[in-house]
Amino acid sequence: MAIGWYLVVSALIFCIGAGGVLTRRNPLVILLCLELMLNAANLALVAFARMHGGEDGQIFALIVMVVAACEVTVGLGLIVALYRRRLPIDVDELHELQG
Repeated sequence: MAIGWYLVVSALIFCIGAGGVLTRRNPLVILLCLELMLNAANLALVAFARMHGGEDGQIFALIVMVVAACEVTVGLGLIVALYRRRLPIDVDELHELQG
């Protein structure tokens, strides 16, 4: 397959994730949409690495996966902490974490 198809799918997935981040107010859905955006970037990195025959893009994709796992861990921890304190889970109503 040509690299253009990989990039089209990557751009489509990224746009779906960006639309979800901008329109949703539930933090779990926002985290899932961020994951979609990071996976779209991974797809583009692996596609470019395959096109150029190097392994650099695949190494960067692994680094992005580690960052995504850390982001989800911290995000879910914050959401559980908010839920246990019976605070509103709506992103627009969160003002408890303002320094």
